Formats: sequence, C-alpha cells, structure tokens
Amino acid sequence: MGRFATVASLYEALRPPYPPQFFRTVAEKLNLSRQHSLIDLGTGPGLLALGFAPYVGHIVGVDPEPAMLDAARQAAARASCALDLIEGKAEDLAADIGPFDVVTIGRALHWMDRDAMPALFERLVAQDGTIVVCSSGSARDGRNPWLDDYTTARRAWSDNGLWSEAAKGEQAHRDLAAFLANTPFRVADLIMVETKQEISPTDLARRVLTFSSSSLQVLGDKTDPMLRDIEARLAPHVRDGLISEIVVSAAQVARR
Repeated sequence: MGRFATVASLYEALRPPYPPQFFRTVAEKLNLSRQHSLIDLGTGPGLLALGFAPYVGHIVGVDPEPAMLDAARQAAARASCALDLIEGKAEDLAADIGPFDVVTIGRALHWMDRDAMPALFERLVAQDGTIVVCSSGSARDGRNPWLDDYTTARRAWSDNGLWSEAAKGEQAHRDLAAFLANTPFRVADLIMVETKQEISPTDLARRVLTFSSSSLQVLGDKTDPMLRDIEARLAPHVRDGLISEIVVSAAQVARR
C-alpha cells in the first residue's frame, strides 16, 4: 500500500478546491482548444485533469497509486469525461507517450526525480507547449486567522520525516525557477485566482488526514485525539457553525 492509499477518498472532498474560475482563466490565458492535449503528472484523484477537461481534446493522468487512480476513474465517470489513466511514475513513462501541448503538475513536484526532469520534459512537452505547475491553498497573509494554530497542530501530530518531505514540496513550488534550472524551460507567467468558501471545523480538521505526513496510515489510533485537538483550536474562529477560508489557486506557466 502506497503512502497516499488511505487519503484518496478524502483528498477530493477536503483539500482546498480549484474553482471553475481558475480553470477558465488558465485556459483563456493559454488559448486552449479541443485541438490541444494535456497530461497531468501525479494526477491523484484527477482534480487538475478533470478541471481542464472542458478546454482540451485529450487528457491523460499519471499516478503511481492505484487508489488515487480509482478515485480519478470514478470522478471521470461522474463527470461523463473521457480520461486515460496510466499507473506508474512520470519518470517511467514509455518513450512513445507524448508529446503534449500542456503538462500539468499539482502537489507532486517534490516527489519527482529532479535529475530525470530535463529529459522527461523535453520528451513530453510539444515544441510550443507549456508546463503548468498548480497549487491551491489557504491564503497566508493573515486573512485566515485560524491558519497559524491549525498549522501548529498539524505539525505536532505529523510524522516529522514526512513533514520534512512536505516542506520540500512547498519549497519546490515557491522556487520553480530553481527546479527548472537544468531544463530549457523558464517561468513565463503566474496566474492567480482567489475564492472564499465556508467550511465546517470538522471537515477542516479532517483535511489534515489528506496529507501523507498525517494520514490515517500514519496516525493510527492517534486519529481521534488529533481531530479533537484541532477542532478545539479552531473553535474560537467558528461563526454559525462554519469557518471562512480564503483560498488562493495559482498556476505557474513555464515555456521554452
């Protein structure tokens, strides 16, 4: 069982969402059409792949975790969307796969072998194609006043080693230019879309279970105490049974 096997069923429902406006804005900026193809590396439950589906003609999702691919397959069926899925690591894709007009990557960048990326991108990305690295998360500029306590609690209950891996992921996204340094690609644009949602403290606490460092597999019998602890920390921020969250969805666009 992979490290993400136990989070697949929660990931789609509880992670900060990519709103429809985000996909529409990115698609317009990239002038996407039905003539274009897209491959989503580390697709998980298919959030990016299915979000961009209305704007391209062919979509492929790649992930090494069978449980995530099952979730993506079910989501595609609910959306009546054709989605080709490949089980495996991006670095191990067959040589005859590609090229694609768009290569998307969500919260999977830091799990990839940086040394293998130059050759992989050169092979997967069409000559005039783009790499689009996406993220969606709580705004960190003080407008989510519960976030510091939440992050402190999440770290306290997490596996320290896996938390360090998560920190590497944040760094890879923040400094995409460094990640791409040995490739012919350079960051050319940053597209950001802000939304606001109301979420229950129970669901916000359960979001912690969607991270590999604090999954059900990692926490085991600590799960219920953790959820109670986080809900208690969130309690001062609850209004009418809900917590307001400002979500920032971002796409960093890289081109040759």
